[in-house]
Amino acid sequence: MNKRILKAYLKEHIRPVLFYGISILLMFALAGLYEYEQGMKNMSYGLWLILFFAALWGLYDYSRYRKKCHKLEDTVSRSIEREAHMPPAEKLPEALYQEMIVREEQEKRLLVTEYDAAKQDAADYYTMWIHQIKTPIAAMRLLLEDQEEDSQSFAQKQAKEELFKIEEYAEMALHYARLDSLSSDLLFKKQELYSVIRHAVKKYGILFIGSGLSFSMEEFSCLAVTDEKWLSFVIEQILSNAIKYTKTGGIRIYGADEEGKERQGRVSCVVIQDTGMGIREEDLPRIFERGFTGCNGRADQKATGIGLYLCRQIMGRLSHGIRVESREGEGTRVILKFDQENVTEM
Repeated sequence: MNKRILKAYLKEHIRPVLFYGISILLMFALAGLYEYEQGMKNMSYGLWLILFFAALWGLYDYSRYRKKCHKLEDTVSRSIEREAHMPPAEKLPEALYQEMIVREEQEKRLLVTEYDAAKQDAADYYTMWIHQIKTPIAAMRLLLEDQEEDSQSFAQKQAKEELFKIEEYAEMALHYARLDSLSSDLLFKKQELYSVIRHAVKKYGILFIGSGLSFSMEEFSCLAVTDEKWLSFVIEQILSNAIKYTKTGGIRIYGADEEGKERQGRVSCVVIQDTGMGIREEDLPRIFERGFTGCNGRADQKATGIGLYLCRQIMGRLSHGIRVESREGEGTRVILKFDQENVTEM
């Protein structure tokens, strides 16, 4: 930084230095033309005095210049209240520039405040709407479940599946609306993930039955300090994608080590594997981006590109890991990684 300041200082002062230097040379040239030998000697003494005091003034001026630059650099690095830390203006143009900065900061704060208020209003509205729509969904489910399972028609069973999907889409919207305030909604506890995943699988039983896919879940033990509600949402999203994009074969869940290799007993990773259509190699790096649907999503025409984005964001907030391995036409493996050191510390 000091090298940059010195370079800028010399660049800004080179013109006046050159001007005074040329003026002194002209004076000596005139004295030489008129053969003022004694005068040139006296002028030389004066020149050395001028150079001495100029050097002192240059050091003092550069010191002030550097201090001011450091102050401005500190002001730039601050994210708030920059105007309170700006060095005092010495010239009218500097004062005008500082006034411009102050006004820009005030306008920016006003816009941010208005945006935050509008965003909070929208989040409150969507949260209220989602809670309200759950009431008719629950009523419709009761009407469909009023009959015995064996006596229900194919259309009624399909209606139950579609109603389940509607409720899951509503849950996704609710979690998306709450994502910004996730930290205030977390409740960390030590959990045995095998039982958490079994609960999520049981919830999706209606879709497994309707899809005709096989399902297996190997015995394993994986302890993690996590929030059960938000982690369950992640697992449900992964199961939903696996069912949606798997037409033949099935879905398998098992424990694994950090490299994704299957293991029995105590593990640090959980793998959810399907035999679906897989993901193209060029789409893999972008599957966790918000709104990215990829080739499969465009073919399906119903994908939102929100599910995996939410999974990555939630797993990051929970201090867990998630990665996806897939080959087109061969299926997909979603590997969830959990830190075992935190479990030991609890």
